[in-house]
Amino acid sequence: MNNIGFGGSGPRRIPVWRILGWGSAVMLLLTPLVAMQFNHEVHWTEPDFIIAFTIIGITGALVELTILLTYNPFSRAGGFVAILAGSLVFWSSLVIGMIGDEGNSVNLLFGLVLLIAIFGAWFSSLHRNVLPAAMLTAGTIQCAIGLLAGIWGSDVRGGVFTILLSTLWWLSSLLFAIAAKHRGRAG
Repeated sequence: MNNIGFGGSGPRRIPVWRILGWGSAVMLLLTPLVAMQFNHEVHWTEPDFIIAFTIIGITGALVELTILLTYNPFSRAGGFVAILAGSLVFWSSLVIGMIGDEGNSVNLLFGLVLLIAIFGAWFSSLHRNVLPAAMLTAGTIQCAIGLLAGIWGSDVRGGVFTILLSTLWWLSSLLFAIAAKHRGRAG
């Protein structure tokens, strides 16, 4: 039997991880919509759904890109953890505010953390050993913001949350460092 359009090898199968990942993204987006039907305290507007769709879509696309560009399991895991950290930092500082509420100007400092991670990822295409240092720096700056503006400032709960979240950047740094060490042995 000739499978026209499939190169003669049968239909292309979609990997299970892709179905689970994008299915989870859809479920995350549908959760507030369903919750609004049963709980009047949950009230999302169209802009809320657009922002959530954008953040979740970009996160999913970055996961897909990480899978496409990495083969080393430590690099992949480091990428996944960094993507999770960046998404949580962006979402938290934009929607609820990591320090104080979302209107607190201190939350703008988390943009610096995200820029360090983004530029570190971009620069790592030129210099592989930059990535562990960039993630370590992002986590350390985030921890400093949590300590100075949160714990020593006006929001102990937000400071502790910020510091705990910074451990994801440090874990990512460790995974990238392990990947670089394994690459050094192989090459």
